[in-house]
Amino acid sequence: MNGAASSRGFVCVVLAAVSATLAGASAHAVDLPPAAPIQPVTDDYFGTAVVDNYRYLENLKDPQVQAWMKAQADYTRAALDSLPGRQALLDRVHELSNADTRRGAFVRRGQRTFYLVFEPNAPLPKLCYRDGLKGEEHVLLDPATLGKGTSTHYALDFFMPSWDGRRLAYGVSAGGSEQSLMHVLEVDSGKLLQESIDRATNSVVAWRPDNRSFFYLRYAKPTANTPASAMLYNGRTYLHVLGTHVDGEGDPVVFGRGVSPRVDVPEGQGTFVVATPGSAYAIAVANHNMDANPSTLFVAPLASVTGSGTPWHRIASVEDGVTELRLRGEQLLFLSQKGAPRFRLLSTSLAHPDIRNPRVLVAEDRAVITDFAIARDGLYVRERDGALSHLLRVSLDGRQKHHIALPFEGSLNGLITDARESGALFTMQSWVRSPVVLAYDPADDTSSDTGLILPSKVDTSELEAKEVFAVSYDGTRIPLSVIYKKGIQPDQTHRTLLRGYGSYGISLEPSFEPTILAWVERGGVLAVAHIRGGGEYGEDWHRAGFMLTKTNTIFDFIACGQYLVDAHYTSPKLLGAIGGSAGGITVGGALTWRPDLFGVILDLVGMSDALRTETEPNGPPNVSEFGSVESEAGFHGLYAMGAYEHVRDGTPYPAVMFSTGVNDPRVSPWHMAKMAARVQAATSSHKPVLLRVDYDAGHGIGSTRSQRETLQADLWSFALWQMGDPQFQPAAKP
Repeated sequence: MNGAASSRGFVCVVLAAVSATLAGASAHAVDLPPAAPIQPVTDDYFGTAVVDNYRYLENLKDPQVQAWMKAQADYTRAALDSLPGRQALLDRVHELSNADTRRGAFVRRGQRTFYLVFEPNAPLPKLCYRDGLKGEEHVLLDPATLGKGTSTHYALDFFMPSWDGRRLAYGVSAGGSEQSLMHVLEVDSGKLLQESIDRATNSVVAWRPDNRSFFYLRYAKPTANTPASAMLYNGRTYLHVLGTHVDGEGDPVVFGRGVSPRVDVPEGQGTFVVATPGSAYAIAVANHNMDANPSTLFVAPLASVTGSGTPWHRIASVEDGVTELRLRGEQLLFLSQKGAPRFRLLSTSLAHPDIRNPRVLVAEDRAVITDFAIARDGLYVRERDGALSHLLRVSLDGRQKHHIALPFEGSLNGLITDARESGALFTMQSWVRSPVVLAYDPADDTSSDTGLILPSKVDTSELEAKEVFAVSYDGTRIPLSVIYKKGIQPDQTHRTLLRGYGSYGISLEPSFEPTILAWVERGGVLAVAHIRGGGEYGEDWHRAGFMLTKTNTIFDFIACGQYLVDAHYTSPKLLGAIGGSAGGITVGGALTWRPDLFGVILDLVGMSDALRTETEPNGPPNVSEFGSVESEAGFHGLYAMGAYEHVRDGTPYPAVMFSTGVNDPRVSPWHMAKMAARVQAATSSHKPVLLRVDYDAGHGIGSTRSQRETLQADLWSFALWQMGDPQFQPAAKP
């Protein structure tokens, strides 16, 4: 705080706002949210002065900041609860969300298959397994039982079975924090072993072939002097043997930055080791952000990976473009984007690796190679052409290729094989067709429904999805998916939500979401923008919305919004933008660049103050995606993409709702707090600018079903209110 006087003023403003909120909440939302005092801090970036009026809101432990956020949350809750149609909408969302039993995240170990099952009215998915696809379903873990008797819920963060399927390592965390505590259980008996290892956030578990030990990622124990930016950085890989060092303390470290003076491991968020039965080698991976971007690879004999003296040998750098890898005997199979922005599937010898002169198994083509899996009978390769997926079967030597017939056009995901078994499992779905898990049998070249997911009970026969193109400012054609009720007229009267993301090369592929019916059946339209920064057309598409080109992501999204207006689906006052996480750059840019084009902005756990991201726990790992203020070019790129820096006083901004979770480890809650404070102070439109805070949530990962349903109902109710739906207008004050 800048002085005692401003601190006292801050307290008075917050306390007054809290009192007003509590006094008026029962009848009607209060007139104004609690204002945040302006306390400017000026930074000089390479000669450019940038003023930050709300830097103090970054101190989330400050009681004054906490009181302001609580007052904002109470104000928002009162405003949303005053909307007459909200409860009915929540009831409909709940009905649609609970219509079906869903299964996913399949992992195959011989004939034993592990997966998550999300049953109607269950708060969180259960971890289950079955022997044989038609076998009995056994529940291994129900996270909903872990938080009983407390106000905190627990979620399953990750799981990995041993190669024989007899043991399973898994991580759980509280309140959406993703701060994983790792345990191990015996599958057949359900017995929980003694293992309880903390600081396992983002952990990648790799069992050794002995099925009694595994490699895992762990972060350093923080001290009082550990800066937030170092808490989730330079994670190391350890070796754990069941029954020894059950809390992880004393486990030998085998890989990571600073582990060995002879092994130069680059900086990054985390590391992991890959090991596979039938291979005498292990691959160590250093990844800057634990994502699908290129990694640095090292190889060593598996038997020698026992401690800090492991003789790792570097075989690939980030410049070699390796994104996915698998081991098969003495072969390393991998995807590379180097010289092939739509990727190639390659292989090299592990005994004498030569990443730069590999054998080509699948050459680059029009479709983007997104994934591959190894089975006994061959390689299964997932391709994406725009919004549609294809499945290619390739012989192990790469000489024979065959496209597998799929039952319908849509997206294919969850490609699962076991290198010791023939065939593959995969899931297919579309915007309007519910998921189905298919088993491909190479013996007769057919795919059959496993019955693991039954057809949805939600009737979507009246829905239609259309794939179109918007044209961005530079002439680039941007794919746009539009979902609506059949027979709607292009009369500009349809309340429309446009979703966008556009980072890390992540593609927004067709997915079946039953709850969208709650929006569409009211005459609404949903649209998904496949903007640059994503991976719809490979690495070139990603790089075209990356660091210094990041504004393309924003402008592409705006072009998609303009298309929806020009094609008469909607009008600006009925057009809403929705995005989250890195998508906060996208919708925040829409807010600041084209406030006239959108009537509503919905920003969920969004990154908005790009210049300050490096100071938060998940900031340094993201430098490889967004850039750094440590260089002049990096500063200019971050300044251009940051919405917070571009809010202008006296601008008639749309109605906005910012949403965050106080336990968010990926995008610190202060992003949404600062953005809410800034827009509330700047807007001249008199439209509401709300800050929604969930005190038992984080980034949304691990949220309960009820939390997800409530969030969706809140977002849509706010949008319908501001778009003029008569059923969502608060009663006038007496």
